[in-house]
Amino acid sequence: MKSKSRLPGIYLAVVTAISYVPIAVTIIYSFNHSKISSVWEGFSLEWYERLFSDADIFVSLRNSLILSVLVCAVSAVIGTLGALGVKRTNFRLNKVMAYFSSVPIMIPEIILGMVYLALFSFMNLPFGIVTLVIAHASFCIPYIYMMVSGRLFAMDPSIEEAARDLGASPFEVFRDITFPAILPGLLSGLLLSFAMSFDDVVISIFVTGPGFNTLPLKIYTRMKTGVTPEINALATLMILATTILILLSWKLNKTGDKAEEEK
Repeated sequence: MKSKSRLPGIYLAVVTAISYVPIAVTIIYSFNHSKISSVWEGFSLEWYERLFSDADIFVSLRNSLILSVLVCAVSAVIGTLGALGVKRTNFRLNKVMAYFSSVPIMIPEIILGMVYLALFSFMNLPFGIVTLVIAHASFCIPYIYMMVSGRLFAMDPSIEEAARDLGASPFEVFRDITFPAILPGLLSGLLLSFAMSFDDVVISIFVTGPGFNTLPLKIYTRMKTGVTPEINALATLMILATTILILLSWKLNKTGDKAEEEK
């Protein structure tokens, strides 16, 4: 009997190490007593205490939360309406439109940032929260569109048809049948969109204004003078928040899949 190759396991271990060891190091050194990130001098919560007493950080956090909520609201409306429109129309270009809807998340962020910088400058649009919402929504809409589309195409169309035959209005069909069916996908897309918008740095650098600073940009600005344990503490909290959002998104999507299978 031939022995199994160890190469797949070795490959997986190397990829896992490359991906997660830097994150683990950041988290560990956020509890470092030393001011120098690369020198371990003992366990301490000092940098978390300093972080929570930093007014600038909390202003930036507030800005990021406001921005992410606005982006999610805009993306939810446009992405959901787009998915419903493609599902319920028979245009010949529907498949092409569905494909191009994912283009913004495939284009490098630095290219999108440069494009929006040129566009907003041409339009004489003041840089700030408005330009940030527009730019962030461009790469968040596809997440919601794809999640909602997946739910719509998994639905049994005969259920909606039966409801209409029994006298339900289009609004009642959407409220009682369609919306509950797409809700797990919509919530999953919203959580992903929130995480993507909240964590964005590259596009935000190009389209933000001097009066509106997000938390990732604040981190980027402070890192120019060197990585401190306080930055490590902030990065650790952001990693934790992002991980929770992604796990919630995965859980919601899985719950929706299970509900569809039971039907």
